[in-house]
Amino acid sequence: MGIAILIILSPIGLILPELLKAGGAWGEWGADEIEKIAGYVPHGLKKLSELWKAPIPDYAFSGWDKGVKSYIGYIFSGIIGAALVIGVSMLIGKIFAGKNGNS
Repeated sequence: MGIAILIILSPIGLILPELLKAGGAWGEWGADEIEKIAGYVPHGLKKLSELWKAPIPDYAFSGWDKGVKSYIGYIFSGIIGAALVIGVSMLIGKIFAGKNGNS
């Protein structure tokens, strides 16, 4: 139930910064945005930022980065992420429950 509420509330992270002209959501900055904020990019962050590329950058699908489609892409990205978290959590739970049940 709690995860469902968070999924429903997740578009607030997209809508509020846009309404308030606040830029990106707090903590979702890339290395270039951190350089603007702090004046430099720590060496470790530069190194790690090249290691990982987001599977759905900016929560938008190709061609869906404008208008209402951007909100739909954001929500769909959230659903995909939540489904993955729930699935992995259930899998881990079953693995550990199986180990405890056999002892």
